[in-house]
Amino acid sequence: MYLIEVKRNGKYIYDGAVALAVQVYAQKNLFLGEDMVFPYLTEPLVQVGRYQNAREEANLEYMKENGINLVRRDTGGGTIYLDMGGVNFCFVSDNTSASADINFDQMYAPAIEILKELGLKNVEKSGRNDLHVDGKKVSGGAMNVVNGRTYSGYSLLLDIDEEKMEKSLKPNKKKMESKGIKSVRSRVSALRNHLDEEYKNLSSIEFAELMILKIFGAADRSEVKTYELTDEDWTGIDQLMAEKYSNWEWTFGKSPRFKYSRDGRFSIGTLDITLDVDGGIIQHAKIYGDFFGNQEIRTVEEVLEGVRLKEEDLLSALSSIDLSHYLGSITKEEIVKLILE
Repeated sequence: MYLIEVKRNGKYIYDGAVALAVQVYAQKNLFLGEDMVFPYLTEPLVQVGRYQNAREEANLEYMKENGINLVRRDTGGGTIYLDMGGVNFCFVSDNTSASADINFDQMYAPAIEILKELGLKNVEKSGRNDLHVDGKKVSGGAMNVVNGRTYSGYSLLLDIDEEKMEKSLKPNKKKMESKGIKSVRSRVSALRNHLDEEYKNLSSIEFAELMILKIFGAADRSEVKTYELTDEDWTGIDQLMAEKYSNWEWTFGKSPRFKYSRDGRFSIGTLDITLDVDGGIIQHAKIYGDFFGNQEIRTVEEVLEGVRLKEEDLLSALSSIDLSHYLGSITKEEIVKLILE
């Protein structure tokens, strides 16, 4: 078994999107003859499942204000909030059977044994893909099988920033109809609260190091077989970042078709905008309200249609017409904020 860390030129990278790119790159390109383990820590990040509607799952306005990034992963499951209080592990292993089942019991078995050693006597798998202690979630996992290789992982919630987690994962109230898979929120508990006294004061980095040694059954790092990513590997990882994990088309364009409406009150009166969105692009727009306009509002609706649901694209589209003729004294910035908030 090989350890692969998110390090470049000897420095750790605390970006969960880059960590995701490293794992997916390795799954497709690294064949070392043994399983691979990827530990990582990340600055605040919201990670949505492959089949979810990002706008329905996350409070994008709050995240923007607080510098919290968003990334769509390649596996299914629900949306999670990650930060430096979480210690994450992903695994890539070969399967002899092309029809291998997704088996969370098998994935979690070693982690459960380790956590029990560290003091979590009541830890157990609960539901489909979580670990619970006394009825509260301390870990969530994801898994898929691609081309005969199992790609799996879990996040251990050592510490929890409850405010950021709650506000990031609670989207603003909007009327929305979506075909995306919705997350089921669970009560969570900081894993630290359940550790034996000798481990309670470990930092996230120290806890990750402890878990690495336990996973490898090693007394120290010299006994851990490690693969260091090469310059060639990083070229492939950078390409993945550009094409997927830093790309709007992957993060938002992969959202399933949905319809939603937003309404607000402005100096011109009330404004209600309903959008039908597919692949992150507005397919149909309807604008209602008690505003006064000299020309048909359908022109504004048509300007929005075919536009990506992205701030700069919406602003550019609305700049092509004089809004005062259709809606009165309202700015394009106010309209875009209403649509996206």
